[in-house]
This record gives sequence, structure tokens and C-alpha cells, in this order.
Amino acid sequence: MTIALSDYLPCVETDDHQTHRQVLESSYHEAARLMSPRGLDNYLQGVKALCALGKGQDLVLGYLQSMPSVVKEVGEDIIPDSVEALMKLASHTSGTVIALLVANLPLAAQRLGDAELMRGFLGLIHQLAGKAPRGLRPMMENLDELLSKLTLGGLRRWALWGAQAHARDFAGQMDYFGLKTDSARAVLQKERRGTLFVDHQRKLNFYLRALWGRAFFMRPTSGDYETRQGLRPFIEDWYIHLPDAFDDYRGITGIELYRAAAAHCAAHLVYTTAPLSAEQLTPAHMKCIELFEDARVEHLAMARFPGLKKLWLGFFTAPLGVRDEPIEPHPAVELMARMGRALLDETYRDEEGFVNDLARGFRADLPQRAASNRLSWDWGVTLYNHLSERVAWPNLRVLGQFPVPYRDDNRYLWAFSEVEHGGRGADYVPATQQQVRRYVSALELANEVDVETAGDDAQEIWVCASEFFPYEDQGVSFNRSEGKEPVSEPYRYQEWDYHVQLYRPDWATVIERRQPKGDPASIDELLVKYRPLASRIRHLIDALQPQGVVRRRGYEEGEELDLNAAVRAMIDIRRGVMPDPRLQIRITRHIRDLAVLILIDLSESTNERVCKDDPASPTVLGLTREATGLLAWAIDSIGDPFAIHGFASDGRHDVQYYRFKDFAQPYDEQPKARLAGMKGGLSTRMGAALRHAGWHLRQQPSQKKLVLLITDGEPADIDERDPKYLRQDTKKAVEDLGLMGIHSYCLTLDPLADRYVARIFGENRYAIVDQVERLPERLPAVFAAITA
Repeated sequence: MTIALSDYLPCVETDDHQTHRQVLESSYHEAARLMSPRGLDNYLQGVKALCALGKGQDLVLGYLQSMPSVVKEVGEDIIPDSVEALMKLASHTSGTVIALLVANLPLAAQRLGDAELMRGFLGLIHQLAGKAPRGLRPMMENLDELLSKLTLGGLRRWALWGAQAHARDFAGQMDYFGLKTDSARAVLQKERRGTLFVDHQRKLNFYLRALWGRAFFMRPTSGDYETRQGLRPFIEDWYIHLPDAFDDYRGITGIELYRAAAAHCAAHLVYTTAPLSAEQLTPAHMKCIELFEDARVEHLAMARFPGLKKLWLGFFTAPLGVRDEPIEPHPAVELMARMGRALLDETYRDEEGFVNDLARGFRADLPQRAASNRLSWDWGVTLYNHLSERVAWPNLRVLGQFPVPYRDDNRYLWAFSEVEHGGRGADYVPATQQQVRRYVSALELANEVDVETAGDDAQEIWVCASEFFPYEDQGVSFNRSEGKEPVSEPYRYQEWDYHVQLYRPDWATVIERRQPKGDPASIDELLVKYRPLASRIRHLIDALQPQGVVRRRGYEEGEELDLNAAVRAMIDIRRGVMPDPRLQIRITRHIRDLAVLILIDLSESTNERVCKDDPASPTVLGLTREATGLLAWAIDSIGDPFAIHGFASDGRHDVQYYRFKDFAQPYDEQPKARLAGMKGGLSTRMGAALRHAGWHLRQQPSQKKLVLLITDGEPADIDERDPKYLRQDTKKAVEDLGLMGIHSYCLTLDPLADRYVARIFGENRYAIVDQVERLPERLPAVFAAITA
């Protein structure tokens, strides 16, 4: 993207100040590396807006330098919110204070670590600008110390206390927010939390990865924004949400509390594989069932990692500290806490006999039914019946005050009657509401009345595999006129998030589809169109043809004795001449135990013509089809098993995968017709397609496996704004395939591919075709070079 910086920077005197120009260029290049085109446009529009404020060029230069660092920490969606917040502050304070805030934005983003918390911080600054404008400058000067000790909620309460206490004392405002008064230090110490999430997030990631051998995603929540108590941990959209700070609990440190909470939530993600229906259940029912579900997943986790028992049980047995205030929970909550300890600790004996009986029964039932959370349902309902006979149930707020702080609120466990798109990802639908697909005969289809208004979201779809013609035979079947090509069941693959250096589980969905057929004769005509090239390819075929068993003479060690050489050696001995010791024949088998999958990028850009000004010029897709047809003819002649697949994407939920020819399928009219009908469209989510291609290759018994990718550009998709994200994921997919013994090679038609293709596929594992019209010539030659 080429821009004139002077168009966006009318307020910066770049011609007179060489330093300013260097700052602008370096900041812009950093922003272009981190942001998508949309984010970069928002970034530059923010420059224009700040220039229009007339608050000086220091503010604009600070914005240019700071925003790339902010985007790196919390994402580019924060840019419009940041610009809006700065514009609002212009009417409350001076440009110098706003510039000081901009300079501190990277620090705030690093300490808060989440876009929503960052928006809360900007809202707090706007609130303070109206209540205590004189305190903004000293607060910005001490922001590092404040955010290292306070959560966002603690910072809010500390700041608003000072704004209220010194509402009309401007000198007092400056002293308070500058941490120069005893009251400022006292309130800071009161609001200070023991352990901040941001200081230990990376350690917790490594801790969970060491336990489970997989990636988990964690985010901080500002649960203590309004009250100091904060939120309990919870799981939503496959993210583990942990409070942004934990205080020590009865002598147990905050980091131990974080470990316990993270391990417990991870156990839910691993072992709670299906939701429970919440229909016709009261909150008390649900709390009892949740208690046993927590115990079930913890027992399964402790079976693999016995040390977790000591970690979790410590929160049930920890005595009150000297400074801890004794609390008297509701009798029902107290009995549930004792029940939780009995379920976790087999040595514990409660004064209530039913608690001990239920714990023993649960542990006895666990080995046979541990895999199903129906176990938790049954025992939870039993506990509810026992407690209902002994205590009166409190309201929902009191029920939620479970005294063990590491356990989550179990919203992840429940499914309600309505279809909710927030708890399990946007594409989650309960099994009872999923579409049913039935395969029927033509007779069944003829005797059934269809629903003409039903679309792709119909509850039931009937599929007729054979040709079904109308009564008035017009030569066109219903299959051809109204039918649709079937799609496969979804395949879900993880994706690599380079920001956190972890996998996003089940992030991309691959669906196999079919493209319409074309004329297979057009593929056969390629040998006539490229007659000289076909002749050269035939020589390559002869050179690569496996020779089977080869007997080579003239070796000192081998499998057989060479009789002719032995006779010559005896003659030499009789003549008194030193005989030739190479009397053996070595037998070798020359075979090509190779399976090849040709993976074609079918994105929208392949529909462009090679020479855009010439309407008769062939398209990139047309040349790719011709090159693939020639290569398929060559591989089929050699005898290697091969497949031809293609892909395109419309976001991470719809990576479309096309199989033009499979390994076990002969290269006849059927695959040629599909190859002739090949069409391009949509985007290029390359990593998911490579992982699915690797899945197909792993089913082949060949010793050597190769994915030959043909593409005209870098990975990109409509729902991913960070250009580096999909590149890093594709690189990780290539590395994963390599660990499975699958080699990857990329033939790219992008003349600018030097910027990224070597980093993705590695040196000597790619080729760049600068002249696209030479693709039919280059592709077979490249294949011969990498498989010889």
C-alpha cells in the first residue's frame, strides 16, 4: 500500500524537521506490519482527526508512535475507541495532557491485556476529566506504579475517591493523584490486590500446557469494577475468564489460587463434553448438580495428575487466618461446601450421615459412569432432595456465595431451551435442532410431498442419488434442474495464534463440497495444444519410471555371485595375475513409494486475467487448470498414486474443500470433467486446507508423501484483519505436516512472494513463477525435480 504521508499529516512540518520524517516513516512501517488494511485506514484517519483538533504536532507524533504498540497488545479494534476518547478529552484539558495520555497508552494496554478493559480505562479517564481535570497530569506520570498494584476496578475506586474528596481543592487534586499525600497512599494500599493476572498469564499458559498437552485461552475480567469482590471464574466461547486479580485466601497465595482456578476450568473443557439441559430445573437443582459435576471432572483430572488433589483440597481445609473475618454462610450453602469436601476427600467424615453416604455412593458409581455428566445429574438431584428435607433454600444471590473461590460459575455446563450463540461459539446448535439428512430412493421421493418454501435451513433434507425424471420426460432430471451437490460433515481444525504462541482449538471448519462438471474433452485436448511440451514431459516420464528389480555387477559384496566374473578370476589365478575381487552382484529395487496431493488455491484472485488489458488473455485459473491437467497425465503415466484437491474460504467457519480426483480413483472421464468445471471464488485460508490435505495423505500407505500447493498469493480471509496471523498459522501447519512425515512444496504465482513464502515453507521448498503463462511448462518440471 503506497500512500503520501503528507496527505494525512498537514499539521506536522516534515520538510523542516528530518527527525519528524524518520519518526513518521518508522511508525508507519511498524503499523503496516501489525495492522490489516482496515486497521491501517483507521490509524491514518485518526491522524487526520487529531491534526484537525489543533492541539499541536506533539500529540500527533505521540499517537503515531504509540498506537502500533497498543495494537500489538490488545488488537486493532481499539483504534477507533482510542481516537474517540482523545477527541472527547479535547474539550476538557490541554493538548499536553492528552499527549501524555497517548504516551501512556502502550503501558496501559500491556498491563490490562484486554480490549474491553482498555475501553474501560479510556472511559475512566473521560470521567476523571470532568470531575478532577487537574489530577490527570500527575496520574499519568504515576500510571506505571498504579497499574502495577491495582486492577482496573481498584484504579477506578482510588481515582473516584480522590476526585470526590478534592472536588474543589485543585492543589489537593494534584497532590492526591501525584501520590504525595497520606490519604492517596492509604487508599492505594486498601485497593491494592494481592496477585495480578497480567503478571502471571504466561506462567499459567505454560502450566496448563504442561498438564494437558494442549492450548487453552485465558482472558482477564474486570469483575471488581463496581465492587471489590469481583467475579468468579467462568468459561465462555471456549475462553477461560479469570479475575484480573486474586487476593490471598486463608494463607494460600494468589498464584496458587490462579493455578487451581485455571486447572479446574481446563478440566471442564476437557471432560465436560456435552451440556446438560436446564429445562424444568430450579437454581437450587442446578447448584446441586454443578457440585457433583465439579467433583466428577476433578476426579478424572486427579486420576491423571494426582498432585492436583493437594492443590484443590487445600481450599476446603484451609483454616481462617488471623486477619480473616469469620463468616456464617447460609445452612444450605454450608452443607453444600461440606458435601464438596466429602466428594473430594475420601478420609473426611461429616457429622451429617447423608453427606458421607452420598460421597461413598458417588465414588462407587464413578468408575462405571465417569465419562458421562449424567452421573452428576442423578446424584445432584438426590442431594437436592436430601437438603430440601433439612433446610430452606435461599435466593439465587446467596446460593452463588460458594465459599471455595477457585471454582467457576458453571455456566459452561448448561444448555437452555432457546438456541444460544454466546456460550458455545456462534456455530453451536444443540443436537436436537440440527438438520437431518436422509438418503432415499426415487420411489420414496416420488410418493412424498415436499415443502416448496423450505430452504437450506430446512429441518429435514432428502437426498436422491439416482437420476429422478419428471412424469413429462423432457430429458432434464430433477437432480440437474433443482438438486444441489451434497456437502460433507464438518471437519474442525486448530489454528495457531502467534500472539499468545498457542493453538486455538477447533477454530476453523472445513467442509468438503463439489464443483460443477465441465467437458472432459477439454482436458484431453491439452496434449494437442501443448504438443512440444508434452513431448518433453514424456522424456521426464521415462526418466522417472520405476525400473523394478535392478541387478548391478562389479561389487565386492552383494547378494549373488557373478559367474562370469568368477571364471575370469580363476583364469587370472592360473596365469599368476592378481584377480579382480569384485565378484558379486548387488540387487536393488527401484520403486517410487510416493503419494502426491496437488492442492490448488481457488480464491477469487485466480479469475483475473494474466494481461488485464487484453480480454483474450487467459485467466490464472485457466492456466492452473491446464498445468494441473498436464501434470496429472504425467503422474498417471508414472504410476504414482495422486489426488487433485482445491480450496477456498469464506471465513473460519466455512473453509470450502473440493476433491476433483481422489487417490483410489482412476484418472478417467469423471475427474477430468470435474477438473474442467473448476471455478474460483472467495478467500485463501491456507493453513486449514493444508491440515485437511494432510489428513487425506495420512490415509495412504505410501512411505513418502507430498503436498504440492499451487497458489497465486499469500494466506488471507475476510474475518482476519491481521495479515501476519494466517501466515504464521500456515507456517505452523507446514511444520505440523513435516512432523507427520508429509513434505510440503509451494509453487506460487505471486511475483512478490519473496516477502513471505520462504518464511512459511522454508528454503528450497518453494518456486516462484514470475511469468504466469509459463505455468504449464514449469509445473511438471518442478514436480520432476522434487520427486526424482
